[in-house]
Amino acid sequence: MIPAKFDYTKPGSVDEAVRALAGGGDDAKVIAGGQSLLPLLRLRLAFPELLVDVGGLGELRGVRDEGETLWIGALTTLDEAARDPVIGQHCGLLSEAAALIADPAVRHRGTVCGALAHADPAGDLPAVAVALDATLIARGPGGERTIGAGEFFLDYLTTALAPDEILTGVRVPKLGPRWGYHYEKFHLTAQAWAIVGVAVVARRSNGQIAEARIGLTNMGLVPVRARAAEAAVAGVEASREALRAAAERADEGTQPPSDLHGASDYRRHLARVLTARALAVAAGV
Repeated sequence: MIPAKFDYTKPGSVDEAVRALAGGGDDAKVIAGGQSLLPLLRLRLAFPELLVDVGGLGELRGVRDEGETLWIGALTTLDEAARDPVIGQHCGLLSEAAALIADPAVRHRGTVCGALAHADPAGDLPAVAVALDATLIARGPGGERTIGAGEFFLDYLTTALAPDEILTGVRVPKLGPRWGYHYEKFHLTAQAWAIVGVAVVARRSNGQIAEARIGLTNMGLVPVRARAAEAAVAGVEASREALRAAAERADEGTQPPSDLHGASDYRRHLARVLTARALAVAAGV
């Protein structure tokens, strides 16, 4: 299908892009890799009157070590996130999850911040951002502001970004040597969205799980933290049996959808099973 008519601009700086968005109002959209927006345009599920192409803005590229955190530029592609040695060393969960998204063609065009801004609850990176306690950085007419991942995702395909704001990057805390991680998902084909996914980071101490953060994919309208399972696993022995028992609470407080790919109860079952697997890998047992 041919997209509806729209205007197009390619600004030379982030400030120019912000001004273009502000001038376009609610009918303007940002495009970078285009892997989320272009299908919506072709299916006429989105009708922007203006596309603001930020794909050529060098200031949005790169990965920067900031001491206790990493700054990952908005135009970092999924492939770059999967392969970057700095991300792999200090934030392996992001590298691991990015490598599992779709196929190489999509990963070479799609961007980390594009996936976050799209806010599809079946997407992998929103749950990863929640589990990592990531901070998203937005720029608008009023300047720059930071938004915690837990407050960024508001509803289905809806974020805390204002219509005239652009994501310029994401800041993730480094995982120290005591932290393990794993992203586990169930999907029908390699290119398909996750039916359920689980992102886990866990810190071991003296043979126990000192703390864990668990993000769930496709278990509600937004990515959610499995708070009950996190509480259940804290302080327990790092054994498969104990982790499996804690994972039985992974679906508490969630509202998983029912669709052609699986009923709500099926997704609850998957969440418990996948959380047990992800915890075991993250804990090294």
